[in-house]
Amino acid sequence: MSDESGLRADAQRNRERILVAAEELFLERGAGVALEEVAKRAKVGIGTLYRRFPTREELLAATSNGRFLSVAEASRARDADHDPNAAMRAYLEELSMNTSTYQSLAASLGMVIECGTPGCNAITAEGNRLLRRAQEAGMIRREVTFADLIYVVSAISIALDKDGPTKTRVAHLVDLFLNGISVR
Repeated sequence: MSDESGLRADAQRNRERILVAAEELFLERGAGVALEEVAKRAKVGIGTLYRRFPTREELLAATSNGRFLSVAEASRARDADHDPNAAMRAYLEELSMNTSTYQSLAASLGMVIECGTPGCNAITAEGNRLLRRAQEAGMIRREVTFADLIYVVSAISIALDKDGPTKTRVAHLVDLFLNGISVR
């Protein structure tokens, strides 16, 4: 994702209107809403939307940026109070809950986090850090990758799309996964 700080004032206003409209529509109807509807609600042309956000995943990454930054920040803040396994569990639960913010976001999470926003970079770096820490402590098998974590977060979030996420259900599903990848 390119640096948007050098935009002209009108271009920056358009970008902000697109983000507000996208957030509203994604919350109302899910991540699969037509981008033409986003442009219409933002009162910009579809070309303007695509100039700012060439793909749906880039728009999703931009609207999720703050939530992803918060997940990574909260994970780092609680790090000293948790052993590696508990830290991984808390990170996966929080990321799963945040991935469930927009219905159908989970299906494209892997592509969304590759968009390079500060939030995407932060959750990737934090997930990799936690994974290495748990592997070095002998708590998680060495062959587990960050991509595996994202697949599981996606699967958990997809499973929750129908009924909405509950902390108890997310915790149960994360626990099942961590039991499966733990070193015994």
